[in-house]
Amino acid sequence: MYVSHLSLHDFRSYAAVEVPLEAGVTAFVGRNGQGKTNLVEAIDYLSRLQSHRVATDAPLIRAGASQAVVRAAVVRDGRTAVLEAELNAGRANRARVNRSVLPRTRDLVGLVRTVVFSPEDLTLVKGDPSDRRRFLDDLLVLRTPRLAGTRSDYDRVLKQRNSLLKTAGFARGGARDAALATLSVWDDHLARVGGELLAARLALVDALHPYVGKAYATVARGAGRDDAAISYRCSLDTEDATTPESLGQALLAEVERRRGDELDRGISLVGPHRDELVLELGHGGADRLPVKGYASHGESWSFALALRLASYDLLRADGDDPILVLDDVFAELDTERRTQLAELVADAEQVLVTAAVAEDVPAALRGARYRVAAGEVTLEHTGVGTPIADREEEAP
Repeated sequence: MYVSHLSLHDFRSYAAVEVPLEAGVTAFVGRNGQGKTNLVEAIDYLSRLQSHRVATDAPLIRAGASQAVVRAAVVRDGRTAVLEAELNAGRANRARVNRSVLPRTRDLVGLVRTVVFSPEDLTLVKGDPSDRRRFLDDLLVLRTPRLAGTRSDYDRVLKQRNSLLKTAGFARGGARDAALATLSVWDDHLARVGGELLAARLALVDALHPYVGKAYATVARGAGRDDAAISYRCSLDTEDATTPESLGQALLAEVERRRGDELDRGISLVGPHRDELVLELGHGGADRLPVKGYASHGESWSFALALRLASYDLLRADGDDPILVLDDVFAELDTERRTQLAELVADAEQVLVTAAVAEDVPAALRGARYRVAAGEVTLEHTGVGTPIADREEEAP
């Protein structure tokens, strides 16, 4: 799978830009603030309908515009499809495949798959539990796009339930009884959707674990496969629950047990939104300690890289190479880690690299190169290193 053409209209800093691409390695080189990350961010947005840089869509629409369009021609198994996301300020977004509008925007998710390495990856290790939950859920949706609906439904139920908890906590008499009766309905919704999301997360962590150990051993100096481990810490007892249904029942029982605490605090205290992806390090698996708070800066970077590499390997094992995006990551790594990462991903079907200077791109990833400056994207070299004078290619 690879993107053969990217077209942007009023996305970030670009009023309009057309970028022909090929399989293999492509580097976007330019000083900070020139728009090189905006290009790879757009491709990642098509994959997940989310940015890896900001939490909402508003900053993605160019200042003064009311709409942004991201369009890409994606080649898979020799066949090309044109994917398009239309971002609208103040109204619903729309998505298209081959110019046909999709019934739901989220149906676009997973049609192109990306794994992004970026300086922000350090938050996977040093950030809040919400950062690690987001990492899991993004990977879940890439592997199983229908779970985008489950994730959205859970967020909606949680928001409604928290509102009811606040209302019931302050209400008295009949108003309180009515709020509690309504709350029990949303408890059932939380258990059903939460059980499905929890089962998917547990299965994902189980599948991802061996890839993390292998990846960490590859990027960390002197490490073995048993040195890095991930596990899932749940907000309820799941020892005897393995299916979405049984996990939902366990969630419902815990909600009922903690009803008083939830009413006092006005928030939902049980469910996947309270869980944690635990990251641990220990030589040979002995005396493992949490990465956060105990690991050195280098070990933290190695673990963050291992999580991304493991994601890539797991998606690849599913039978389809994701597009790799290395967004200004080499500037954050020492020479040894640069070389190791480059050699590990060089054989991917498509690798997109951003860098401030061409010298930051390791030799293993030398390919096509674009110069990005002042809103202009200019092809300087093809994948075989030949300087380019002009090249025109029809936009999708």
